[in-house]
This record gives sequence, structure tokens and C-alpha cells, in this order.
Amino acid sequence: MNKYSFIALSTLVTLASAAQAQSVSGTVKKIDEAQGKITIDHGPIKNLDMEAMSMVFRAADTAMLKGLKAGDKIKFDADRVNGQIAVTKLQKAK
Repeated sequence: MNKYSFIALSTLVTLASAAQAQSVSGTVKKIDEAQGKITIDHGPIKNLDMEAMSMVFRAADTAMLKGLKAGDKIKFDADRVNGQIAVTKLQKAK
């Protein structure tokens, strides 16, 4: 690999990392385990260019909804999965 190829590859990796989901704080408003959905009142989601709001998300893995209830404070990542916005990572806030 020559010097220019390495620089180009490094730049692409840096740009891809910057576009990845970043953890967002939120409060659970509603859980629908049967449908695999969660309603979250959340702060801005930069990687999706989304303002703070309350909205329904699909859970990428319905197992992440177990043990959650309305009122829980959470940290989560959201991204586009198969054309839909989904929660891809979730944990209760400490």
C-alpha cells in the first residue's frame, strides 16, 4: 500500500466513524414488547439529523425491551436499519 492509499483509507475510516450512531439520553414513555416498539422522549440524535422530541422506535433486538418500564431513564443509539429508524443499543442510565 502506498502512502496516498493509506491516507485515503484513513480518511474514509475517520468519516465513517463520525457518521456512526452516538448515545442519546432519553426517558421511556411506553413499551410495546409484542410489536417490538418503544416510545422515547429523547434529546437530539445527531447522526440522524433529528431534533429532540418524543417518538416511537423499533427495537433492533426485542430482547433489549425486557425489564424496561415507562419512566426509566436510558442511554441509547439509533440508526437506520432496513429503511426504518431503530434503537440499535440501549441501557438504563445510571
